[in-house]
Amino acid sequence: MGKIIFYEDRNFGGQHYECMSDCADLHSMFERCRSIRVESGMFMIYDRPGFMGTQYFMRKGEYSDYMGPAGMNDCVRSCRMIPMHSGGYKMRLYEHFDMGGEMMELTDNCPNLMERFRTSNFNSCNVMDGHWLMYEHPNYRGRHYYLRPGQYKSFNEWSGNNSRMGSIRWESSESWMELTGQGTYMAGQQAYMGKIIFYEDKNFSGRFIECSNDSADLTCLLKRCNSIRVESGCFMIYEKANYNGNQYCLKRGEYPDCHQWTNDSVCSCHLIRMVPGSFNMRLYQRLEFGGQMMDLADDCPSVMDRFHVNDIFSCNVTDGNWLFYEHRDYRGRMYLLRPGDYMRFSDWGGRSARVGSIRRILDY
Repeated sequence: MGKIIFYEDRNFGGQHYECMSDCADLHSMFERCRSIRVESGMFMIYDRPGFMGTQYFMRKGEYSDYMGPAGMNDCVRSCRMIPMHSGGYKMRLYEHFDMGGEMMELTDNCPNLMERFRTSNFNSCNVMDGHWLMYEHPNYRGRHYYLRPGQYKSFNEWSGNNSRMGSIRWESSESWMELTGQGTYMAGQQAYMGKIIFYEDKNFSGRFIECSNDSADLTCLLKRCNSIRVESGCFMIYEKANYNGNQYCLKRGEYPDCHQWTNDSVCSCHLIRMVPGSFNMRLYQRLEFGGQMMDLADDCPSVMDRFHVNDIFSCNVTDGNWLFYEHRDYRGRMYLLRPGDYMRFSDWGGRSARVGSIRRILDY
């Protein structure tokens, strides 16, 4: 189930209209839209009827003045609920129209299509499993387009202005599940908990917002952040939107003065999903899994002492969530690595290949 509410005025004022399914033409329901509340599920909204025009991805949350930070206008003419998906993910990208030319297969998130496939122009595609978002620029930035299972013989069939794409992502099945209670949701048989509260002033005072899941852009909800309380779970917070910029791992606890380790800019956050089991990753001396390979299954306070190298150019995380640190003994800038392939250090947000220490993120 999903539910989205459109309001004619900012801060959820004026006439409003509730929608719980796809709607191809909202023009007769309201004249303008200046704030939105997504109570459950996830939606794509469009500025033209028939699911056409510029589109925006909206997850559970409140958007009191969504026009400013996202660059939207007040014209919402159709919306589509993104259904939950619990199976595999697979799509094929083609160089030419009508599924012609070279074919490139994708089954995981790709933050940079140019680096992965040596091209960023795709004129057609076939989505075989799962629901995907295509982004105009690398690292999931810019205009984005929602693709359901089916064949897209030309880029204009997913409403693209041209064939250039920068990145593609999908969400794992647990993130499509409906949030209940204090941020509890189910993925298979495993329940995950998370709740973080951001306060505008020090010592947990002033305006605050609560978050129980990933949020790619907090700027429309929070002007500044000077203290944080993590009531449950473990989160990564980022100084820039879309999980970019300096990042910090926060476990359960109270942080009355964020200026001790960051400025007052918190623009996105990511809930780290704890999965019980083993930890394993493979580190590589060169880009794209080249050169010497080194296995790691436990904490490593000094990469130099353990492997006699300081530069890790690529890695493959097969099990568990990890943190890379800039310096030895878990000091300096840190980077979250979830299960997946990292073909170069920029894929985990690193500014260089230098890694001083590595630590597992255990269930706090």
